[in-house]
Amino acid sequence: MNCKWVLLVIGSVAIAAGQPSGMILTNLDSAKWTHDKGDPAGLDSAFLHEDTQTGGMEMLVRFPPGHLIKPHYHDSNERLIVLEGQLTVKRESGETALNAGGFAYLPAHEVQRLSCSSATRCTVYLSWDGKPDSHAAK
Repeated sequence: MNCKWVLLVIGSVAIAAGQPSGMILTNLDSAKWTHDKGDPAGLDSAFLHEDTQTGGMEMLVRFPPGHLIKPHYHDSNERLIVLEGQLTVKRESGETALNAGGFAYLPAHEVQRLSCSSATRCTVYLSWDGKPDSHAAK
C-alpha cells in the first residue's frame, strides 16, 4: 500500500477519536482539511465520521490535477462521489471518467486504479462500510 494512504487513514482515525458524537455538518470551504506532509504533490483530507462498531469511515480527499493513486484494494466496500474535477477509474475492461456528481461503488478486494484526470483538482467524498485497511496491488 502507498505509505501516504496508510498515514492518511491513521491520521484520520486519530482525529476521529476527538470528534463529538451526533450530527456532523460541513462544507468544502469550512471542512477541517489536513495536509499529508509526506505527499509533496498536495494530498489533503478532511475526516468526517467513523463507525466505532464496524470501523467504517467517511472522509473528503482532494488531489492536485494529474495525481495518480497507486493501485490498491481495501478489505471493505468503498463508495465515492466526485465533488470537483474529473476522476478516472481504470479497470480490466477499460476506463471511466467520473465528473462532478459521478459515483463509484468499489467492492472489497477489487483492485482500484484511480487518477485525477482534470485540469483542476479533484475533491472526492469517500465512504467505507468497514475498516478501510488498504493493500498495495500491481
